[in-house]
Amino acid sequence: MLSVIGNAWALLLGMMFLMVGNGMQGTMMGVRGALEGFSTLDLSLITSGYFLGFLGGSRLAPDFIGRVGHVRVFAALGSLVSAAVILYPAITYPWAWILLRVLVGFCFSGLYVTAESWLNNAATNETRGQTLSLYMIVQMVGIVTAQGLLNVADPAGWLLFVIPSVLVSISFAPILLSVAPTPAFETTKSMRLRDLYKQSPLGFVGMFLLGSIFAAQFGMSAVYATQIGLSVAEISIFISSIFVGAMLLQYPIGYLSDRQDRRILIVAVSFIGAGAAVLGWVFSDSFIMLCVAAFVLGGMSNPLYALLIAYTNDYLDPDDMAAASGGFIFINGLGAVGGPLLIGWIMTNFGANGFWLVVIILMTILGLYGLWRMTRRVSLYADEGEEYEPVPYAPVSNATMSMVVEVAQEFYSDTENEAEDQSNSAETPAETRD
Repeated sequence: MLSVIGNAWALLLGMMFLMVGNGMQGTMMGVRGALEGFSTLDLSLITSGYFLGFLGGSRLAPDFIGRVGHVRVFAALGSLVSAAVILYPAITYPWAWILLRVLVGFCFSGLYVTAESWLNNAATNETRGQTLSLYMIVQMVGIVTAQGLLNVADPAGWLLFVIPSVLVSISFAPILLSVAPTPAFETTKSMRLRDLYKQSPLGFVGMFLLGSIFAAQFGMSAVYATQIGLSVAEISIFISSIFVGAMLLQYPIGYLSDRQDRRILIVAVSFIGAGAAVLGWVFSDSFIMLCVAAFVLGGMSNPLYALLIAYTNDYLDPDDMAAASGGFIFINGLGAVGGPLLIGWIMTNFGANGFWLVVIILMTILGLYGLWRMTRRVSLYADEGEEYEPVPYAPVSNATMSMVVEVAQEFYSDTENEAEDQSNSAETPAETRD
């Protein structure tokens, strides 16, 4: 782990600043938007704008990098983000915020592609798993830190928009001054969505549903918290609870997933997440219970993303794993674009608790679909016997870009190939090996 930190500390530090900046401005949309009198529908469109831009950027940013290089793309997109964040309090109209959020989402996707491609280049086959784990920890710490910074100033002023702008600008320094050489960029390999669905219908459908759930956590949770009358300090704790749960429960769930039929765990985690949302709905007048519900929901939904990837990889050839990463991101992104619109409509018509209602429905659908899929496909454990070794679980969050998902896929592929080599070596007669 120390060697990983030594090789990639500058990249990780820069990514932490990026995540703090992104986490602050994401939450501020809900808080400041309510102060400006934006409707729930307006705020849902603003939230969807970010994910729409993010999805578009994930497809176009690699082309920009291929044309002009990492450094120019990173500097250009980072400058646009800094400018856009400063403009939020200056142009307080819903249509302007929607356009700015599309721009910010597009730029952040490009920033993630650039930084994470450097991270991939800095990792070796031996350190890729540790690098990925450390990167996920840095992401979560950055988002949680962002919520704490919301309490340093009045959300009705400018300072809480200046801080994320400055943090995004500061993030350039450790990344662009890193001694790690600029990597040769290759666009993410592609796999047809139809083929990805055939390999794992559960993984495909689950990714789409999780996109909506994650959009609820990242964007609409602040809107919900504001509508039920929480203070800025309480909102920051409430949202932090989601990501603390994601960070702390990622590894226990990963440990369990490597030791049983993953579908059982997918179903269980989905229903537990739905139960947490029921808890939040029923006890919405208790701040402590809201935080408990948020902690459990975040601890279930975020590891579920990595769990679905690992499950799908159980059915993919090692050579196809990296190619599947683009499909994962695209399907998840489609769900993230539509999720806030659905939540905004329901919250407008049924009140603030419509936030929990949508999460309950989506998590329950995922759990029920997982149960149904268990009747349609024989478990690999049952099909191949007790000797079956699943592809190891690797921590990946749906806050990541396609590049880091591909890093995870390469880790899966390397591990699977090594396992196959060891198996072939063990089956080779001693005289042949000699």
